[in-house]
Amino acid sequence: MSITPVPRGTHLTRRLIQLYVGLALYGASSALLVRAGLGLEPWGVLHQGLAERTGLSIGVVSIIVGATVLLLWIPIRQRPGLGTVSNVFAIGIAMDGTLALVPDVHGLAAQIAVMVAGVVVNGVATGLYIAARFGPGPRDGLMTGLHLRTGRSIRLVRTLIEVAVVVTGFVLGGSLGAGTVLYALAIGPLAQFFLRFFAIGARPTAEAAAGPDDQAPVTPGSDSGDTTVTARTPGQAILRR
Repeated sequence: MSITPVPRGTHLTRRLIQLYVGLALYGASSALLVRAGLGLEPWGVLHQGLAERTGLSIGVVSIIVGATVLLLWIPIRQRPGLGTVSNVFAIGIAMDGTLALVPDVHGLAAQIAVMVAGVVVNGVATGLYIAARFGPGPRDGLMTGLHLRTGRSIRLVRTLIEVAVVVTGFVLGGSLGAGTVLYALAIGPLAQFFLRFFAIGARPTAEAAAGPDDQAPVTPGSDSGDTTVTARTPGQAILRR
């Protein structure tokens, strides 16, 4: 598994800043959902469950899981970029840092406010780091890689992965609740909006967000509702729900 070289183009400084601000905000948003106590995003449920079982911090667990998922890219021949490798470490570090600074939230009204803030900030963060075009996160790359290798639709692959992740995390002690449902319903529209808002130097299509190395023609499987041959990308995978 080779690492995709860092692109050398216009707006590079802004793109780097955007990448790391986005990843930091992503970790902070996940921490806010933890503090809200009303349910986490799918992978957060798994991270929290593993943290409960191992005694490690949820940020450290996120790093370990991200690195493990990245290893799964090898057999499906995905190429990580700077954003992919940075995703593994930056989100977990930011998450633990935010948890150290933000106290527990008490009272339903405060919990709901923090939950909503966490979901919105997650949407901002997703738009920032995808639009920076330094490669998908390890979890998104696994999803799109399986899609490309199996021919199954993004919808099916994403659903199977996230259901497996949520069920496993819940069995281990992770938190499911209103926050999980709100995240599932809101993250697609929020990410799409902020991807367009933070796009750099070109019309903010999913292809531009993913970068040229991530594009590949795919014929949808029979389970897909699509009827044309399209170029599926990590950006499309994240935003297409």
